[in-house]
Amino acid sequence: MQEMGARALRLGIPLGVQLDLTYRCNERCIHCYLDHDDHGEMTLAEIEGLLDQLAEAGVFFLTISGGEIFLRRDLFDILEHARRLMFSVKIKTNAILIRSEQAARLADLAVEGVQISIYSHRAEVHDAITLVPGSLDRSLAAARLLHSAGVKVTFANVVMRQNADDYLAVKALAEEIGAVFRVDPTITPMMDGNRSILSLNIEQARLRHVFRDTNIVADVDDFCTAPEGPYGEPDAFDRIPCSAGHSSCYVSPYGDVYPCVQFPLPSGNVRQAKFVDIWRNSPQLAEVRSISLGDIQGCSQCSNQPGCTRCPGLAYLEGNMRGPSTQDCEKSYARFGVMSENLRRKKRDGIIPLTPVHAERCSL
Repeated sequence: MQEMGARALRLGIPLGVQLDLTYRCNERCIHCYLDHDDHGEMTLAEIEGLLDQLAEAGVFFLTISGGEIFLRRDLFDILEHARRLMFSVKIKTNAILIRSEQAARLADLAVEGVQISIYSHRAEVHDAITLVPGSLDRSLAAARLLHSAGVKVTFANVVMRQNADDYLAVKALAEEIGAVFRVDPTITPMMDGNRSILSLNIEQARLRHVFRDTNIVADVDDFCTAPEGPYGEPDAFDRIPCSAGHSSCYVSPYGDVYPCVQFPLPSGNVRQAKFVDIWRNSPQLAEVRSISLGDIQGCSQCSNQPGCTRCPGLAYLEGNMRGPSTQDCEKSYARFGVMSENLRRKKRDGIIPLTPVHAERCSL
C-alpha cells in the first residue's frame, strides 16, 4: 500500500476519492459538519459520468458517503456502476435503513467495507447524539446483518464530551459483533466555517487518557514517546503534510471538488469541467501541493513535527492552510506531553487554558 501510494504521488494520480452522494440525512447528529438541505444533488447520469472520469484518471479507492447514502433511491445503481469499473468501494452509512435485502446486495457487490458510526453502547447516549430514538438498536441490527452476509463492518466511534467514557464498551460491542473498531477524538468544524461545535471536544485530561489507554494503543511507550524533531531542513522540504490534493480528493453532491472533506477549499466543479482537468490544472490544488512541512508557519521548527497528525484542512478552517492546526497541536500535546510553540503562544495570549503535562508525558 505504501508503495502504491508513493507511486501515485510521483505520477500525480488521484488514487483515492471520497464522493458524497447527498447531504440529506435521517439523523441529526449534534456534531455533524454538514448542511442537510438539498441544493441540487448530481443526477444518476451525472454521477455515472463522473465515475467514468474517475476511473479514467486512475482512481482506485472510492469511498461513497453522505449525508445518508441510503436516502438515494439510485444508490445501488451507483454502486453497481462503480463495481463494474473495478473500484475498491467502501461506504459510510448510519445503517438504520439497511435490512437483509440491502445487506445481501452489498455482499453480492463485494464492497470492501461498510463504516457505521456508533457513539455509545447505551441507547440513551447514542440516540441523544443522533437525535433519533431507536437509532442505536437499528444500526446494531444492520451491523449484525452485514457481518452475517460476509461484509466487513467498521465501527467509527467519535469521542466527544457526551460519550467520553463509552469508547471501550463500544470496542467490546464491535468485537462481539465481529466489527473493526476505530476511535477518533476529533470534532470537525462545519464546512461553512462555523466552529461552535468544537465545544463538544473532550478536554485535555481525557484526551491524554485516550492516548495512553493500553486497551486501544498496542504500544503506548512507542506511540507516545516524544519525537526528536523537527526534521532536518532538506527532509522537511521534501515531505508533504498529507495526501489531500496530492493523491486523494473529495467531491461533494453538487460536483464541487475539494482537497479533502475536511479541507473545504473550492478547487473546481465537475459540472463545469472534466475531473482530470480540475485535478491537473486547478490553481487551488496547485497551491495545496506547493506546501511542504519545511515551510508551514509555526510548524517547521516544532519538535513534535515527526509524530504530529497536522491536518491542512483543519488549519485552513482555522484561517491559514499554511499554518498550524490548533486541534492537532492539542492532540500532540496530549500524546507526547510536549507543548508546541503554537500552543505556547495561544496560552500566553490567554486564548486557550491548558494545564501542563510536566513529566507525566506518556510513561505509565
